Amino acid sequence: MAPNRPLSLLLLLAAVSASSSSSNNVKAAAAGVVPSTHFAAPFNRTSFPSDFVFGASSAAYQIEGGALEDGKGPSIWDTFTHKHPEKIWDKSTGDVADDFYHHYKEDIQQLKEIGMDAFRLSISWTRILPSGKISGGINKKGVEFYNNVFNEIVAHGMKPFVTLFHWDTPQALEDEYGGFLSSKIVEDYRDYTDLCFKLFGDRVKYWITLNEPLSYSMNAYAKGTFAPGRCSPYVGNCTHGNSATEPYIVAHNLLLSHAAAVNLYRQKYQKSQKGQIGVTLVTHWFVPKVKTVEGLKAPYRALDFYLGWFLDPITNGEYPPTMRALVGKRLPKFTAEESKLVKGSMDFLGINYYTTYYASPMLSAPNAVNLSYTTDSHLDLTPDKDGVPLGTPTPLDWLFIYPKGIRMLMLYIKQKYNNPPIYITENGVAEANNKKLSVQEALKDDVRIKYFEGHLWFLQKAVKEGANVKGHFVWSYLDSYEWDAGLTVRFGMTYVDYTTLKRYHKKSAYWFQKFLLKSPAN
Repeated sequence: MAPNRPLSLLLLLAAVSASSSSSNNVKAAAAGVVPSTHFAAPFNRTSFPSDFVFGASSAAYQIEGGALEDGKGPSIWDTFTHKHPEKIWDKSTGDVADDFYHHYKEDIQQLKEIGMDAFRLSISWTRILPSGKISGGINKKGVEFYNNVFNEIVAHGMKPFVTLFHWDTPQALEDEYGGFLSSKIVEDYRDYTDLCFKLFGDRVKYWITLNEPLSYSMNAYAKGTFAPGRCSPYVGNCTHGNSATEPYIVAHNLLLSHAAAVNLYRQKYQKSQKGQIGVTLVTHWFVPKVKTVEGLKAPYRALDFYLGWFLDPITNGEYPPTMRALVGKRLPKFTAEESKLVKGSMDFLGINYYTTYYASPMLSAPNAVNLSYTTDSHLDLTPDKDGVPLGTPTPLDWLFIYPKGIRMLMLYIKQKYNNPPIYITENGVAEANNKKLSVQEALKDDVRIKYFEGHLWFLQKAVKEGANVKGHFVWSYLDSYEWDAGLTVRFGMTYVDYTTLKRYHKKSAYWFQKFLLKSPAN
């Protein structure tokens, strides 16, 4: 990173922050909270451009169930949750989840009733290719299921946004060559995406190659908390892995797989199918914890290690200079050909935003022996300062409510990455799965309404300030299986009774229904 860039961006965003303070609610805005008086004018979908897309998101392993039904092959998450129940907070699995596999018609109809324009979902690689490979045979029942789902979405006048890989690597490929630890996966992933484009591209016009490669690389290969659960023993409870090298190898192969799929789609399908293809990345927003020169630079280094790790190569063809300097030889290098393939490999950018953290320089350099991606930035990333949280705490230990961060992040991407078209592909908050509450009590999710009010208000401000944001997707439509948190938290606008599998719209679903009315009632 150029020496003057962090300070110039800091000045830009400081000016943006100052512009908020012209309102009558300066203190509340500074804290990332939006007082209700901001919404009188009115505040609804008409506050956004007429072609702005509103939708809700999901992921196959989290909602589908039917884990091994109708010929589906096992993914690493099927294996992980059964072999390592101790790594799941409540020792549950996604074998049934929401049983979307059998409830998809009801779920899609209810989503349309809320008023959404689009439904983001992922394809389970092993439901259509049980072995992960074309040569292992295509599962016709799996193809039939996704055909039915996409037909249903389109029939209800909504757009399917389809994620091709949402962390559920085929177990067969994990067993054969280590999954994304091997460059061999690039060819198998390209073949899988080729099949998806061919089968479903007449209805799917928005493809997302990867969901959150950061989360997959970091949690599965540095921390060991996600499938396949690899890390160094000095980082976590793992029997295999290397937190200093494997996250970078996996990320590199994810980027090469992404670029291969985009190149294939553009050369073979885009002209006739007239669709778009992009990638979904995740990051927190970061603010400085200390006001020293190095302290003011810390948020931008954090953004490099979270967002720039993937967006720099896609924009510029290279990893961020900060990462190259700090990670050194452990960071893979792109060949000239690979760099050319990766650079420019998106028609749009998906961004998942949930929260904001403080960033500050580490008081002492990390242990040179026990290296890990988690400490390579030489930063402390914390949600609190002197015991005071930056935002409102939630049942998830990493998620604190700070709506202002979404605006700052959009303006940062506008400034640094040439203002690409952006869809907010995930944005949401969880409640605890309190089994003592009655269903009626659990439907009163006022905190979620406040979360969406605040984030949408700051998002429309960013749009009006020139950020090229095209849509917003709620995470999530349904309460669902939350990876290592299992069924302990609920992110949905729609409540799922995991015993009966009945669905009930929460208060937030009705709030969104009113928000999305094209001619809101007075």
